[in-house]
Amino acid sequence: VKDMPVPEVGPGDVRVKVDSCGICGSDVHGYDGSSGRRIPPLIMGHEAAGVVESVGEAVEGLGPGDRVTFDSMISCGACRFCRAGEINLCDNRRVVGVSPGDWKQHGAFAEYVVVPQHIVFRLPDALSFAHAAMVEPVSVAVHAVSRTPIRLGDRAVVVGCGMIGLLAIQAAKAAGCGTVFAVDLDETRLERAARLGADVTINAKDDVPATVIAATEGRGADVAFEAVGAAKPIATAIESLRKGGALTLIGNVTPKVDVDLQAIVTRELTLYGSCASSGEYPQCLDLLGRGVIKVDELVTAVAPLEDGPKWFDRLYAREPGLMKVLLQP
Repeated sequence: VKDMPVPEVGPGDVRVKVDSCGICGSDVHGYDGSSGRRIPPLIMGHEAAGVVESVGEAVEGLGPGDRVTFDSMISCGACRFCRAGEINLCDNRRVVGVSPGDWKQHGAFAEYVVVPQHIVFRLPDALSFAHAAMVEPVSVAVHAVSRTPIRLGDRAVVVGCGMIGLLAIQAAKAAGCGTVFAVDLDETRLERAARLGADVTINAKDDVPATVIAATEGRGADVAFEAVGAAKPIATAIESLRKGGALTLIGNVTPKVDVDLQAIVTRELTLYGSCASSGEYPQCLDLLGRGVIKVDELVTAVAPLEDGPKWFDRLYAREPGLMKVLLQP
């Protein structure tokens, strides 16, 4: 923790006085250097909310005192993907608090952060800053569910009940899934999944596909979400699907995995990749504000910024029971 100059505000920028900023798993990977995407010296942090402190001369519709959050990704608005509305695929995208290549974008583990106006969103009056700081992981889950062809009453399997999996359970229910099966190795996570809306919980040590198939008249689930990013959980998701089902891959811990090509082809399964989010922040803020998606259970601790190094150490050590830690400057 060190002193830094207050960041300057460009013509189209907004300077936010940060109230809360969550420690993302990718920040922990930046902490140990394993991702290669956070190169010191750099202020990390991209899951934040706070109050507008000042705005640039070209900014319209926002002013000091406004309660806001912001997207973690800065899209250019000019490439073919941005023009098509696929902003998460932007050719020139940058991520707040990340610094690969020849650019650097300081993040929100600080008293102030500066971001362009086009990624800033006002908060619903009833939404706290701490809950608003959770909108980035919520948007990842909502985007994945939005990518998936869900029909009212569909049966869904969510493999992996970490942060994103628990949010995907809630998003799938909100999208109209009638039954959601939650799968994990950790019984504590499965208990939390049940509290957050999962209808059936299955320990991954058991025969997950057989349990799902037996509970769905011998067919299998209509859709599945894999929120781990490893070969065995992906295989579990594939085997749990009915013929013609769809699997959305969210986790990406393992760069390459083997998959059952025979099952995918002969059962005509559809695989979707889901990366970050693509304009879902307003929808997610509404879901949070109305309590459709709940994040209270996912916040392990709220701590002052100066305690950040200690919490990074604990998260890096994979201390059992830790989920989201919010730091407050």
